[in-house]
Parts: sequence; C-alpha cells; structure tokens
Amino acid sequence: MAAELESHRAELTGFCYRMLGSGFEAEDAVQETMLRAWRSSARFDPARSPLRTWLYAIATNVCLDMLRSAQRRARAMDLGPAAGAGPDLGVPLSEGAWIDPVPDSRVLGPSPPADPAALAAGRQSIRLAFVAALQKLPPRQRAVLILRDVLGWRAAEVAGLLGTTTTSVTSALQRARSTLRKGPQFAGEVIEPDNAEQRALLDRYCDAFERYDIEALVSMLREDAIMSMPPFPWWLHGRAQIRSALLAADRPCDGTRLVPMAANGSPAFAQYRPGPDGKHQPFALTVLGLADGLIEEVTNYLDTERLFPFFGLPASPGD
Repeated sequence: MAAELESHRAELTGFCYRMLGSGFEAEDAVQETMLRAWRSSARFDPARSPLRTWLYAIATNVCLDMLRSAQRRARAMDLGPAAGAGPDLGVPLSEGAWIDPVPDSRVLGPSPPADPAALAAGRQSIRLAFVAALQKLPPRQRAVLILRDVLGWRAAEVAGLLGTTTTSVTSALQRARSTLRKGPQFAGEVIEPDNAEQRALLDRYCDAFERYDIEALVSMLREDAIMSMPPFPWWLHGRAQIRSALLAADRPCDGTRLVPMAANGSPAFAQYRPGPDGKHQPFALTVLGLADGLIEEVTNYLDTERLFPFFGLPASPGD
C-alpha cells in the first residue's frame, strides 16, 4: 500500500500547490493526505472508487480545511499599484502573503509526460500568474476548476469527489471560468529545454546580468515588463521604470553568479552575490516570464533561507 500511495505523490503535490499557492504547504497537505489514507487503508474499497480518486478526495478536504483560516496568497501586482523607481521597497510582508515558487519536478514528477502538448499544459498550469489567479477563486470553485480544466476530470467524477451534484459542479466551473476571464490572461511561454531561441535569450540574459550590462538587460525586456521582489510589495511596470531602477541601484549586482534552473514551468536562476568576505552567497531565486521572444516578467524571491534548500540549491555556486 505504501508504494501505491507514494506513486501518486507528485500529482497530488501539483494539485495541492495549485490549491494553496505554496510548495511548502502543498507538501504538508500531501503528507497529511498520505497519513489519513494510511490510517484508513483498511476501510478503502477499490470496488467503490479507484485509489487515485480516493486520494484526491482526501487531498481536497485537507486543502479546504487549510484554506479556511489562511489569507489569500498573491503576487505584488495583486496587492497595489506599481511603484516608481527608487530606493523605498516598503515593509516586507509575511511569508504567507506570497505565491511561492516551486520546482517543476515536485509538482510534475521526476518523469514528466512524454507528450509535448501534455507537458506544455502541465507547465502552463503551474505558472506564477495562473496559480495567483486561482487564489482569487473561492476554495471549492478553485478545486472544481483545477479538477475539470487542468486535470481533465469529468463533471460526474468531480461531483462524486466533492459530494455534490453535476449541476452544482457545472455551475461552479462556469463561475470560476468567468472570474478568470475578467483577470489578466496567461498566454506567455513556458520553458522548453529544446527551444534554441529561448536558450539563446536566457544565455544572453545570464551573460548580461553577470557583467551587469544594464542596456543589454533592458533590451531583452518587453515595453510592458514587470519586476517584483517578494517579500516586498514593491513592483515596477514598464521597461523605462526597470531601467531607471537598475541605473540607480549603484551596481549592487557586480560579481553576481547565476545558476540556471527551472521553476513553475518557467526559466529561473539561483542568484549568488559576493559577501563581505568575497565569497558568493545566496541572494535571490529569480523566476522569468517569457513572451514573444522577450522577457515580460522578473520575480526575485529574496527568502533564500527557505527556498534554496527547497530547490536543492547549494550554499555557493561552486558546491
């Protein structure tokens, strides 16, 4: 039984991550799901429902329980208007305020789907913008939309899982879709390791950043690009504002080393800066959004004490 339960861990973690907006909370939710399943395994009847359906029912209840007392996680642009370029980043918010990044492997599995379309859909469904939009939905609508539109469950299956009717599920799905349509759309690019154009753009970005060539960096941004820096609510909108901020920053990124990685179906970098002793230290986990061959979003997560171990990143780039 233990091996059967474990075989579902990655997909359950992906479901819980979309529900909760935090990889840390998603893993806690899956652990609680596995514990509840193990404790009640003697009562599990495969003739009534498959193991996978049973586990999703438990995971959904766990997530709904967790969301009853939780604040809604968001991105900086969901919390207030854009700032102007300047040194004041505001007061950092608590960890629970933010959509956390997550490694692809934890939510898509160590062996993602071989079908390119299925792989792209999976990556699209964990992008930061999409996960943030999901958090605006009431929890049960959120569960319905994820199960129906992301995971492809039938309405009758979702109704059975939630203990409701297919009519109720259809109504909840329509309301959830309507809410998402009113917000920003998510047509940006997901990372494709074999995409030569993406690789070239990311190589140029890495080279320009490590040289701190601001004009080269800015040339790779869309005119309407966004940059944010959780846990600060500060964010910038527009290539000109980002350029001004970088020019006014007194070259704090000199000597930075970037280590390529992936997060949320998007290209990402572990950013290491020289410390007082000259040794490189973790500074940020940077997630990029790409669109039309340019960079449309830069999110710099500064909570490296939590995120670097979660992503399996070393304390220095040479380790």
